[in-house]
Amino acid sequence: MELSDQEQYRRESLKQLRAMGIDPYPAAMYPTNAHSDEIKANFKDDVEPLRQVCVAGRMMSRRIMGKASFIELMDSTGRIQVYITRDDICPDEENKDMYNIVFKKLLDIGDFIGIEGFVFRTQMGEITIHAKKLTVLSKSLRPLPIVKYKDGVAYDKFDDPDLRYRQRYVDLVVNDGIKETFLKRTKVIKTLRSVLDENGYTEVETPILQSIPGGASARPFITHHNTLDIDLYCRIATELYLKRLIVGGFEGVYEIGKNFRNEGMDRNHNPEFTCMELYVSYKDYNWMMDFTETLLEKIALETNGTTKVKIGDNEVDFKAPYRRLPILEAIKEKTGYDLEGMTEDEMREVARKCGVEVTPAMGKGKLIDEIFGETCEGTFIQPTFITDYPVEMSPLTKMHRSKAGLTERFELMVNGKELANAYSELNDPIDQYERFQDQLRLSQKGDDEAMFIDQDFVRALEYGMPPTSGIGIGIDRLVMLMTGQTTIQEVLFFPQMKPESKD
Repeated sequence: MELSDQEQYRRESLKQLRAMGIDPYPAAMYPTNAHSDEIKANFKDDVEPLRQVCVAGRMMSRRIMGKASFIELMDSTGRIQVYITRDDICPDEENKDMYNIVFKKLLDIGDFIGIEGFVFRTQMGEITIHAKKLTVLSKSLRPLPIVKYKDGVAYDKFDDPDLRYRQRYVDLVVNDGIKETFLKRTKVIKTLRSVLDENGYTEVETPILQSIPGGASARPFITHHNTLDIDLYCRIATELYLKRLIVGGFEGVYEIGKNFRNEGMDRNHNPEFTCMELYVSYKDYNWMMDFTETLLEKIALETNGTTKVKIGDNEVDFKAPYRRLPILEAIKEKTGYDLEGMTEDEMREVARKCGVEVTPAMGKGKLIDEIFGETCEGTFIQPTFITDYPVEMSPLTKMHRSKAGLTERFELMVNGKELANAYSELNDPIDQYERFQDQLRLSQKGDDEAMFIDQDFVRALEYGMPPTSGIGIGIDRLVMLMTGQTTIQEVLFFPQMKPESKD
């Protein structure tokens, strides 16, 4: 491995520390009792005795001034200044050179150190820890890309997206605001789970490796189980297993977990993504729209303190209620084309006029979906329920109670993208089997996203499933909205990337 001059220098410092009897990677627990943000928040002037603290973190800057120095220590909650003098950390006369050798020469920016001392305010007014003891906790062998400024120009910025996503560990250290985005992600999921739990719904876990990839129209990842000598699929949705639990007697179940789809990557898609699916007995899609409005309004308030979120040039307001618009009306509103009653050939012609690339594998449902995606989806900035999808697009959805050929389904559009998909769930086993047969025919025509026939799921429905409403919400997209991010990679700690170049 070729090492830079700085990397070679740090490895030499590592050897010298060990030669001096200092373990640069000690195994013993370090007894921290405070964090930077809490120290600064609770500091009071003119209080005696001065507070004694033990903190640990990375050394992010250092100003050496002879026998005294100032460093900036970064821990998990923020940064705090530390004042260090030779006489304090090397009180014994025979160890005076330890300050000059260890602190001045062998420690580097990025090293983890422990500090024991007391808290005071400097003459410049900055809350600071006066160090009485310094302990080396971990030697950093690579230099951090710390931003430097000269004449108003920034140098060594770590802002290349490819590097940031590959080396998220560096991104979190050197770039402000990155950690806060992921803390908000945690807040979003905690609030979501809290609302579902408060409503009495049970959190469950279902298989990730499945013999049949069901619950959505998507291309799956395929793997192989050696012992059984069978192919298995990484799940594309949790839907069919959660419905089995409704059949089994649970009244409301949900799962927050990973799904996997072998599809393209872009600003809104990652091959593995987090989704929440909820199924509640004796409800329909109208109830689910009401519940979703309440849920998202609560999440926005808990995460940001307001229902309004700034996303690029748009301001999205999650305050309920949201507009409700049937999909064919949405297409007619945006394009002027009324697709209701059209034949498949007529829809193909409309699709071509709308700039959709048409293939022989596309049936009516796929054509409507593509036309909507091309001409309408990106125009809905404020939360909007697009409802009443044609049956060809909705193989797991109950037929509409009053509109022939349509189903009781909605998708929630926010900031031009789908955030949620929900149904009045199909619970007629005969109808369900026929819908699966229709999907099989689409597969035979070349649609590699068509659903498989899940015989066991049909069998479960034959035992009886009560009227049920279900919804899936994309957690990654929800976090994007709540944090004002415009790319999914910004809300995933480790997004999928192309292999690194070996050049």
